[in-house]
Amino acid sequence: MSDQPEMIRVEAVSKSFTLHNQGSVRLPVFRDVNFSVRAGEVLVLAGASGAGKSSLLRILYGNYLPSSGRIEIRHDGSMVDIASALPRTILEVRRRTLGFVSQFLRVIPRVSALDIVRDPLLARGVDPAEATERAGAMLARLNLPERLWALAPATFSGGEQQRVNIARSFVDPSPVMLIDEPTASLDARNRDVVVDLIAEARSRGSAIVGIFHDESVRERVATRWLDITHFRAAADAA
Repeated sequence: MSDQPEMIRVEAVSKSFTLHNQGSVRLPVFRDVNFSVRAGEVLVLAGASGAGKSSLLRILYGNYLPSSGRIEIRHDGSMVDIASALPRTILEVRRRTLGFVSQFLRVIPRVSALDIVRDPLLARGVDPAEATERAGAMLARLNLPERLWALAPATFSGGEQQRVNIARSFVDPSPVMLIDEPTASLDARNRDVVVDLIAEARSRGSAIVGIFHDESVRERVATRWLDITHFRAAADAA
């Protein structure tokens, strides 16, 4: 992988929260995190619950600001520091380069499952007929019955909503993908599909950082591991 470009570069990133409703108590999360991820790699974030894995993913996506450090994402051939970029720049990076795969679907009222999945294809200029075909194929691959495709997912089960969310993210994988517990509500058959989708995204050059509840899934998808616990200990000691 050393000949592949760096897609993510994290330098000296620290994060703490200030609890203003509790006397402005400062809660350290992690300190001085450094790593990079190249195209075609899957970096799995490891560590006990509460170590800061989800907070780090949200920092990479730009939902949280780090207390210090740089979060660089390769976008249009150059590195963009998410920690200091303007909001409009972050939105553009998300639209074309940076994807976030949550275990939860943000349900949009009255929008069908098929439309939710094909929307990112349309946003990237794919012909509507082709987008519809690809979206349907992805929903079928994730074993969502065709009778549900025209329905809004608000009344779907948690596992069905999660499959719509995964289909939307993997129908056209982003160059950089952040994945948060994608298989938490899935049965073994659909977990296997997600593992295959991650492998295919890797083969296309996506750089992936993920949190995986299922140990067997972690073992199957990881090319490298990063234990956040070490950085939590450093934050506690600071």
